[in-house]
Amino acid sequence: MKLPEKGLAWPEIEARLNDAKKDDFSWREGRMAVYYYYLDDELAEVQKRAYAAFWTENSLGKRAFPSLAKLENDVIDFGLALMNAPEDAAGTFTSGGSESIFLAVQTARDWARATKGIERPNFVVPRTAHPAFSRAGHALGIDVRRVPTTRNDFKADVGAIASRIDDNTIGLVGSAPCYPFGVFDPIRELGALAQSRGLWLHVDACVGGFLSPYVKRLGHAVPDWDFSVPGVMSLSADLHKHGMAAKGASLMMLRAKELKEKHQTFDFREWERGPYVAWTMQGTRPGGAIAAAWATLNYLGDEGYLRCARMIMDNKKALIDGIGRIPGLAVLEPSELSIFVTRSADPALDIGAVSDAMGTRGWLIGRQVEPPGIHMHLNPSHERMVGDYLGDLAWAVGQARQGGARPREAGSTY
Repeated sequence: MKLPEKGLAWPEIEARLNDAKKDDFSWREGRMAVYYYYLDDELAEVQKRAYAAFWTENSLGKRAFPSLAKLENDVIDFGLALMNAPEDAAGTFTSGGSESIFLAVQTARDWARATKGIERPNFVVPRTAHPAFSRAGHALGIDVRRVPTTRNDFKADVGAIASRIDDNTIGLVGSAPCYPFGVFDPIRELGALAQSRGLWLHVDACVGGFLSPYVKRLGHAVPDWDFSVPGVMSLSADLHKHGMAAKGASLMMLRAKELKEKHQTFDFREWERGPYVAWTMQGTRPGGAIAAAWATLNYLGDEGYLRCARMIMDNKKALIDGIGRIPGLAVLEPSELSIFVTRSADPALDIGAVSDAMGTRGWLIGRQVEPPGIHMHLNPSHERMVGDYLGDLAWAVGQARQGGARPREAGSTY
């Protein structure tokens, strides 16, 4: 891009921005399996106005903007209460799940270094754990050991994990639920293992943290996964997923404030400006993301979150029932929350070819690699696409059987 000699007026800028988006997939019509979480235009407008009200404020400057400190503390307090944290728990507002996971792994590392003297640490995690754990390990000098899950239900194999623990192991991970299959790892068993070995247990609830409590209230079976489970030391949960907040919002929570004060806090004084204290990987932190999250919580309220959970689970049932009526397709079981995988139940049907055919109808398909399938992560707005999706999916199966779509190797979009 070359800068214009003179700045453009907003109408021209707006037109160019809209033109740039012309080839994007339509999230408003629910044609994307990943990347977005949406309820309706009314909530979106609340988020935009709240973000704009704090668009220039910097949450690094809590002395300058005590309003942001209060809003952030309100959001953290809500998350801690929802996830049954003890009274002395603490939390941090982060930019997303990857940063929440990074901070949890870093805090565990520094805790183990201070309390155990471990200098070459490792984490033992299920293979289904999010890539952010390996990314954090790469940056922090931690060996992240991935262990295959159980064959029948894709959950963490506690015995296999126990066998990989050694004197340098500092922590374990469980997902609630995992992203590839939408199933909950056995958090109670992992908590007991962590306690018996003196290890840190992090629960990755980036997907389910703000959804599971409401799904459980609707009567669906949800296993124990939060701070009510002994041994859980930290927990990540994304506000910008099923917390329905604007992007750039997640929480990393710790069982005790002492852990945050002693092992998470970055307190730097070796320069001319004096103390620099931070709890995240960011310096400048956008106040708009905090304000939009606070506004979302207050706009939706308890009833609103329950309504979102009901919409998601109703959408899931309608989709799964419809997929079951399409010859050659089946839904991979188990599936316990908002994620499920559609697989080929016919050796002659290439699910990759089905995905290709769906792409020609304007659907952004999440491609599952192991086993090959179509990955779907539902949010409330998918309600509007159920009929169209099932109709196009049946058509895509026909196209794949006729060779109308060229098979290709499946690859994840995330």
